[in-house]
Amino acid sequence: MRFIIYGVGAIGGGVAGSMALAGKDVVGIARGAQLDAIRAGGLRVRTPTHDAVATFPCVTDPGEIDFRPDDVIFLTMKTQDTKAALESLERAGVRRQAIVCLQNGIENERMALRHFDNVYAAVVMMPADFVKPGEVVINCGPSRGVFNIGRYPKGVDALAGEIGRALDEAGFAVFPEADVMPGKYGKLLMNLSNVLDAAAGQEARKSELAKAARAEAEAMLATAKIGVTSEFRHDDLMRIKEVPGTRRTGSSSAQSLVRKAGSIETNYLNGEIVLLGRLNLVNVPVNSYLCDLGRRLVAEGIEPGSLSMEELQKDFERFTGA
Repeated sequence: MRFIIYGVGAIGGGVAGSMALAGKDVVGIARGAQLDAIRAGGLRVRTPTHDAVATFPCVTDPGEIDFRPDDVIFLTMKTQDTKAALESLERAGVRRQAIVCLQNGIENERMALRHFDNVYAAVVMMPADFVKPGEVVINCGPSRGVFNIGRYPKGVDALAGEIGRALDEAGFAVFPEADVMPGKYGKLLMNLSNVLDAAAGQEARKSELAKAARAEAEAMLATAKIGVTSEFRHDDLMRIKEVPGTRRTGSSSAQSLVRKAGSIETNYLNGEIVLLGRLNLVNVPVNSYLCDLGRRLVAEGIEPGSLSMEELQKDFERFTGA
C-alpha cells in the first residue's frame, strides 16, 4: 500500500513525514517553496520528543504520479482548494483508489463523492504548525494526532482498518468510526474561533464573540436536526505540548495569514453555519460577521493577531447595526 499525501502543509506534512520515517511508502504533492525545500533537503518533522528529517518523493501535480490500484490518497489541503485537487486527480487517471479527507469542515467529503465512489471521512485532532518551508511542528503528545476514520457517508471496512494500522505505526492514534460526520460537526464547532485566533491571537478563542459564535452554531445545528458529538476527543492520547525551540503560530487560519497564502478557510467553517442559516431561513449574525472578517483579513492584508477584541466587538456591532 502506498500513501499519496496531497497537500504537504501542517497536517499533510506531519502525516507524510511521520509515515516516511516509519518506513511507509509515501509520495507527496506540494507546491512552491515547500516543494523546493522537500526536494532539496527533505522535510524536518519536530515533535515534543523527536526531531528528524524525512525524505520522500514529492511532485507538483498528480499527473506526475503513475497511480496504482491500491494507492490511498490523503486530501490535506484547505477546503477552498479541494475542488481543483479532485479535478487534478481525475485528470491523472484516479478512479477507484481510496480518497481520505483528512480535513476540517464537512464539505470535502461531499465534493469528493461527486468525483469518486471510494471516499473516507476523518475527524482530525492534530495541532501542527507549518510556516517555514521544509519544516512541520507537531505540538502534541503522546500521540502525534488522533483520527477517527470511516467510510463516507457511513461504514467501516477492512481498508479503513489497514489505513488506521499504518497511521498507528507512524505514531498516530486512529479509531475506526462507522458514522464519522457527527464528530466532524463537533470538530467544526471547535474551529469556529479559528478566524478570531487569526485576527486577534489565541486568547480570542475564549472571548465572548467566540462563545456567541459557538452557541449560535449549536442552535442552528439543532434546528437543522444535524447530529453532533464530541466523543472523537481522546485527551489522554493527545495533549498540547511544547516543542523545544518553537513557538506556536495558532490556528490553521492564522498560519494561512502568516504564509500570505491568499485565502482562508472561514467560508467552509463559519460559512457552513451561514449556509445552514440561509437554507433554513434563520439569521446567524455572529458567524456571518466572522465570514466577513475572514474576507477582510485576506483582502486588506491584515497582520495575524494585530487586532484587539475591543476593535472586533465594535466592528461586529457596526456589521449588525446594533
